[in-house]
Amino acid sequence: MGDQCLFCGIVAGDVPSVKVAEDATTFAFMDINPASDGHLLVVPKRHSKDLFEIPADDLAAVTLTAQRVAKAAAREFGADGVNLLNCCGADAWQSVFHFHLHVIPRYTDKSKDGLTLPWAPVPGDVDTITELGGRLEKALN
Repeated sequence: MGDQCLFCGIVAGDVPSVKVAEDATTFAFMDINPASDGHLLVVPKRHSKDLFEIPADDLAAVTLTAQRVAKAAAREFGADGVNLLNCCGADAWQSVFHFHLHVIPRYTDKSKDGLTLPWAPVPGDVDTITELGGRLEKALN
């Protein structure tokens, strides 16, 4: 996929990036459209389109790398928190179709943090929540 996928090109070194970390399975690099100071991405080296396609071992490796770099980012940049974000599918804001986790340091100082998400939690209908939870539990068994 290296010829068609931006992130495969970054992993291969064909597309410039600011590398943060690399191991046998994962590659972490700074986001060129950062939502906050220190926003970066963690990808598997092996191409997977999205959360539905990524093999479990690659997903685990990406998550562990994301945790490691999130801790370092919080320490190094003095972040007040960190968001991990994955967007799966165009309707969920995925724009590069190579699985990736956004590691987004968060700050109370809004001059360092411009991230806003459109979702505002409000209490849901208990019956609907219960019904959907039951359906999902059955689907998983």
